[in-house]
Order: sequence, then C-alpha cells, then structure tokens
Amino acid sequence: MLLLVTAALFVLTSCAMAPQISPAARSELTSTGKLRVGINYGNFLLVTSGPNATEPRGPAPDLARELGRRLGVPVEFVQFDTAGKLADGVKTGMWDVAFLGAEPSRANEIAFTAAYLEIPSTYLVPAGSPIRSIADVDRAGVRIAVSERSAYELYLTRTIKHAKLVYAKGIDGSYEVFVSQKLEALAGLKPRLLTDVQKLPGARGARRPVHRGSAGDRHAQEPRRRRRVPPPVRRGREGVGLRGGGDREERRRGRLRARAQRQASPQLA
Repeated sequence: MLLLVTAALFVLTSCAMAPQISPAARSELTSTGKLRVGINYGNFLLVTSGPNATEPRGPAPDLARELGRRLGVPVEFVQFDTAGKLADGVKTGMWDVAFLGAEPSRANEIAFTAAYLEIPSTYLVPAGSPIRSIADVDRAGVRIAVSERSAYELYLTRTIKHAKLVYAKGIDGSYEVFVSQKLEALAGLKPRLLTDVQKLPGARGARRPVHRGSAGDRHAQEPRRRRRVPPPVRRGREGVGLRGGGDREERRRGRLRARAQRQASPQLA
C-alpha cells in the first residue's frame, strides 16, 4: 500500500516554478481574509507540536505557510486529532485548505491536487504468524486492526474481500486493539510500525514480493528518480525526521539511513 498525501484545492510546486495566483483563486481560498488550514495532528509524519498551539511544525505547516505567503494573507491552523474529523470539517466550511490522503470516497466533497508526499503503509504481524506477505493477509479468519477513517482504512474497506477489519480510533488506538485482542495483523504507516515493532518481540512486517529488476520494480522506482522536492516540503520533512528525496546527496543519505534502519529492524524491512 502506498498512501498519497495531498493538499486539497491547491498545489505547491518549487519556488522557482511558482505559478501566478489568479484573483479568483485568491478570493476563493481566502474568503475570510486569511487562509484557514486543516491539520491532522494524529499524523506525526506531517505535523508535530511547535513551541505553542499556533506554531505547528512539519511538512504540512511549512507548505501552508508558503501558500499563505504567496497569497499575501495570514495563516490560521485548524487542528483535528484524526483524518476523519479533518475530512468532515469541509462539510461545515471549517477550513480552506487541508492536508489529507486522497481517497475516492473523499473526492465527492474535496478537490485533491497531485501528491506532495508519499508515505508507505503495510501490515505488522505478531510473533509466530503464518502470514509472510501482504497477499496472505486477505484471508478468512484474519482480523486486521486499523485506524478508522484513515486513508489506508478507506482503501482497505474498498479492497479487502475475506479478512475482517477491526476499527479503532486513531493510530494509537489501532495498536492497542491489535495487542489487547491478539489480532492477526495491524495496518498502519510504515514509519510508525517501525516504532511499534520494537515493542513486540518477534513481530515483523508482511512483505510485498517484487523481483528486483522486474517491470514492477522499475515502475516503483521511477517516481523516486524523477521527483524533485519543493524547499518547503524538504524543510518540513527534516523538521520531523523525514529526510531524503530531491537531490543526489539527499538520496545517498536516504539510502544509508534506510540500510541502517533495515539492519536495526530487519523484521519490517
């Protein structure tokens, strides 16, 4: 699974290629005289608490500030603790722009841009589990803990045919359900599962077998080769420990970090 995170209604490219903002777009995005930005504080990869409640840090806040700068208006952050509540906020006009995983069910009410960030999602399975690959998870008798109304939960709800989804509130809640109910799998963002696996002796990830050099492998690698990371995204990712991306040196450091991470947590490689 690959979670594509987008900024609703507007796209930010690199500063060197910043498009001109039309008066109509500016008026639509800032009808209250400011840019109200919806942020899901439940996703630590996109945002972390800053020195105070009005100064969050991370890729999403940094992109929001850059958009506010280009629009020439102040930015007001609207906080949510889950992705589901953030998505619901559009119904009552609580925000003008939000950072949220693109999903077909959300697209009925939210216009999504191209993704600015890709976050891999996978499964964690307990010690001794017969599940070896992602394909093994969708089978009768398998129960999957998942954070309700997250982008990957919406994806799994559409695609899982035989396994049973066990919903929990938030990422922490899904981990607690997985452990307390002794479920067969935990669905989640891979960076978070790399932390969870350290707390569960013998636990490991379900792998997706892709033969190196195959068409699938080349397809998976192509976006990485071609991607250029906008400066606001790069600074924000570094602020929450998500490095790697755009230039050659960054990619080299990213490969070294990934290798060290696999050596430290081979069970979730």
